[in-house]
Amino acid sequence: LGSRSQRSAALARSLVAMALHRITGVALAAVCASRARAEVSNPVGKVLQLMSDLQSKILTEGESAQKVYNEFSEWCEERSKALSYEIKTGKAEVADLKAFIAKEVSDKESLEARLEKLAADLATDEADLKAATHIRATEEATFSTSEKELTETIDTLRRAISIIEREMSKGGAAMLQFKNAAGLVQALDALVHGSELSTADAHKIAALVQSAASDEDMGAPAGAVYNSHSGNIVDTLTSLMEEAEDQIDAARKKEIQDLHAFELLKQSLEDEIKYGQKEIDESKAGIAAASSTKAKAEGDLGVTSKELSADVESLGKLHHECMTKAE
Repeated sequence: LGSRSQRSAALARSLVAMALHRITGVALAAVCASRARAEVSNPVGKVLQLMSDLQSKILTEGESAQKVYNEFSEWCEERSKALSYEIKTGKAEVADLKAFIAKEVSDKESLEARLEKLAADLATDEADLKAATHIRATEEATFSTSEKELTETIDTLRRAISIIEREMSKGGAAMLQFKNAAGLVQALDALVHGSELSTADAHKIAALVQSAASDEDMGAPAGAVYNSHSGNIVDTLTSLMEEAEDQIDAARKKEIQDLHAFELLKQSLEDEIKYGQKEIDESKAGIAAASSTKAKAEGDLGVTSKELSADVESLGKLHHECMTKAE
């Protein structure tokens, strides 16, 4: 806009020049008129009076023009300052909004990457839990089958021992029958024929004896195995029963350990799944919030950018208008 004092000085010089020009013109006109009226009045006095009146009028007009110019100049300066401040503020707001939007975009991308990893971890935990549950179900079924078989075996052996001891305690023909038996098979057959033991139980006992001695006498028949060992039938069956009891005790202990290990693993996986699902929900909420905040900031950026452009355009027009009127 230029210096206000310089413009004021230039305007004052212009006004003085205009005043002198008008004074000269008026003075000449007054001289001519005074010559025509010389006989009536004092021409010099008239001229001087006219010049004095004209000078006062010119000075008054000059002061008014100067006041108008000063007011316009002041308005231009104030308006320019206001627009410059608005432009500066608008640029700062645009920069802040762009930085904020960039941060929201970065946060959203980080949350999306985290969500992808959390989803993969959750799927792994769920798959591990499913596999562990399947393995546990298999172990439980195996234990149940084994426990049932061992329990039946122990019951069968206990019942057979009780029957044999009872029969042998009778003495007479019963004792003679067991003593004359060539081996375990014949002793078991004697019990079956006496309706004291079922055929299935007799076969099971014979199979147990055969299995127990298989490491020492591969392929030997049950009767021969029995004949190769010292002691009587009761001792043999008692030994088998104790072995079965040891096996069922070991199986039960292992089942307790397996169950405890599964429960710990299950609890751990369920906790991880629960916590992972919570983190997934939080990540989804964060993504939604970031998207919403970003959209709002982009709207604010559009409005602010538009206002900034309007302020820049207004400042350009103001400079042109003020410079034009000051010339």
